[in-house]
Amino acid sequence: MITKTPKIDRRSFILGTAAVGSGLALGLKVPFGTSVVRAQAATPEINAWVVIKPDDTVVIRVVRSEMGQGTITGLAQMVAEELECDWAKVTTEYPTPGQSVARKRIWGDFSTGGSRGIRMSHEYVRKGGATARMMLVQAAANGWNVPVAECTAANSVITHKPSGRTTTYGKVAEAASKLTLPENPPLKDPKEWKLIGKSVKRLDTMGKVTGAQVYGFDLKLPGMLNAAIKDCPVFGGKVKSFEADKVKGMPGVKHVLQVGDSAVTVVADTWWQAKTALDALPIVWDEGANAKVSSATIAKMLEEGLGAEQAFVRNQNGDVKAAVAGAAKKIEAVYAYPFQNHAPMEPMNATAKFTPDRCEVWVPTQNGEAAFAATTAASGLPADKCEVYKINLGGGFGRRGAFHDYVTQAVLIAKQIPGVPVKLLWTREEDMTHGRYHPVMQAKLTGAFDASGNLTGLHFRLSGQSIITAVFPQLLQDGRDNLAFQGLDPTGDFAFGYTVPNLLIDHAMRNTHVPPGFWRGVNINQNAIFMECFMDEMAQAAGKDPLEFRRALMAKHPKHLAVLNAVAARADWGKPAPQGVHRGLAQMMAFGSYVAACAEVSVTDGTKVKIHRIVAATDCGYAVNPAQIERQVSGSFVYGLSALFMEECTVKDGRIEQTNFHNYDSMRIAQMPKVESIIMPSGGFWGGVGEPTICVAAPAVLNAMAAATGKRIRTFPLKNHGITLV
Repeated sequence: MITKTPKIDRRSFILGTAAVGSGLALGLKVPFGTSVVRAQAATPEINAWVVIKPDDTVVIRVVRSEMGQGTITGLAQMVAEELECDWAKVTTEYPTPGQSVARKRIWGDFSTGGSRGIRMSHEYVRKGGATARMMLVQAAANGWNVPVAECTAANSVITHKPSGRTTTYGKVAEAASKLTLPENPPLKDPKEWKLIGKSVKRLDTMGKVTGAQVYGFDLKLPGMLNAAIKDCPVFGGKVKSFEADKVKGMPGVKHVLQVGDSAVTVVADTWWQAKTALDALPIVWDEGANAKVSSATIAKMLEEGLGAEQAFVRNQNGDVKAAVAGAAKKIEAVYAYPFQNHAPMEPMNATAKFTPDRCEVWVPTQNGEAAFAATTAASGLPADKCEVYKINLGGGFGRRGAFHDYVTQAVLIAKQIPGVPVKLLWTREEDMTHGRYHPVMQAKLTGAFDASGNLTGLHFRLSGQSIITAVFPQLLQDGRDNLAFQGLDPTGDFAFGYTVPNLLIDHAMRNTHVPPGFWRGVNINQNAIFMECFMDEMAQAAGKDPLEFRRALMAKHPKHLAVLNAVAARADWGKPAPQGVHRGLAQMMAFGSYVAACAEVSVTDGTKVKIHRIVAATDCGYAVNPAQIERQVSGSFVYGLSALFMEECTVKDGRIEQTNFHNYDSMRIAQMPKVESIIMPSGGFWGGVGEPTICVAAPAVLNAMAAATGKRIRTFPLKNHGITLV
């Protein structure tokens, strides 16, 4: 048992965990620990990842967050693969970040974002399973007094091969927990996998079907009060005054409080009582200079960046200026992409209980450690007097990753009502107008050709926001935000998939007062539209087929080309489409995976778009659960296509105008196209799944629409052009 909690400096912990939520990979050497911690029903852990009960139930600890994407099932599969346990008896639990900190971050990175849940933890969680299996087998061998080499494990049963004797994991778990953990356990060769690569059923489905699953929205604690909150509608503004006495006598109202510099809350017996009183509360805001900002002023600032002399260069070779100046033909296009909200179905919420000696928070979060850091900072207590209990999320998409303003608010409220648990729940309007938005961006692309129609030069200028500047400025590289170039990098997990003789890709950073955030897929969404739509424009200018034009530039990018060829073949590219149907292509590398799509679209009256089918190919290296990958692909298309056709956040008088789903819509089931997923893992690497595929649906559809109508649309969403999805 742990007998002493290490002293942790609160400021050091907060700074150290800041990068965890950044959407960037951290190199972690994760120890397995030497102390035994007893879990449910006084059952000892075998190691930090595995607890086995006497009835052979296997509890696999998962620190990544479940928000509908299937992470807990995929991670449990990897542990169970090496553990050789009975999958039918597997369940999961979340360790707390406080426990992890007390054990010197034994579970490593808690962050769930950037499609990192599996690709950045596969090795150490598999080692957790392998280590536990070795200890269980050793314990059985010790009990039989036989060499461990004579024993094997399968399906939670250990067999002594010479004698045929058997025992189960549950019977030797206690003895195994007392053994020294082996170092560097060997992992299976992928050829030996029996569970990884199988479409096993998800572990979290039944609780959702029966209603047993509790979300933060549902949480109830004894003696709990409920809080509604209003923050200044203009980012950067403050509270000037409010008249608490006007609502203190309303039903159920217990407290009317200021929260920080910019928010006011009403705390009541029920949340509806709190909201009703808050709506009646007179509040005067000091909106500040940002109240003069509008979508028009932001657009003008970005337009200036398209022609600015100074820009941060990320990908460059040859001499673009000379190539453009000497071109036999050149084309140019300007694209623009708007602010967008995460809009998860469950608004931001957190429940906090504060005393001078202890602060506890219950919260749906994509990053337990970042929520823990927010808790320690807001409470003013040291880390060993704080704890965060993670709850499954009703959607996240990045909003609940690096941004825990709602946790800070909940703790600040609870500090003013010590000893009482307080659940803070944002209204949908608060959630819509106080998000961390998909960055606004414009792009100017210039292509140069020789007399034979060959591409000789490409200048790709981005102008717009930097998420890293707003969230983690310490991660800038000489002022440059590499995250802005996703899908356009020279190498790495977001490598550009084309070879162009003269290339320049740069970014004129133009930041606004509207805070940007990591929105599912982040910058690959607009970058894929800009690049893949312009690729079709260049193919047309060169008089070439879009597929053949791409292929000529992709000889040195075989994995990019493989997924593109796969969707083209499945969609019968080059053969006549059904009457009135047109096709469009797109490809990209993102989050370590290679993805491509071919969309089949028809357009009626120039404005009514029907997406009949999207063929999507994904090479993520290793496919842990193919069925989950197919669902992720389809789900990401819902998100990406809704953004393309319907979703935009506009700014007037410094504030976001969209307040609910009536003016921030989403596609309906009847509008969803048939999605055919081609999962083609080539092995040798671990790519992401949740975010890469979102980016190719939109440009594939746009290219098909352009083929159908002869018109190219370069600003979004499409509703602004009178275009609807049918």
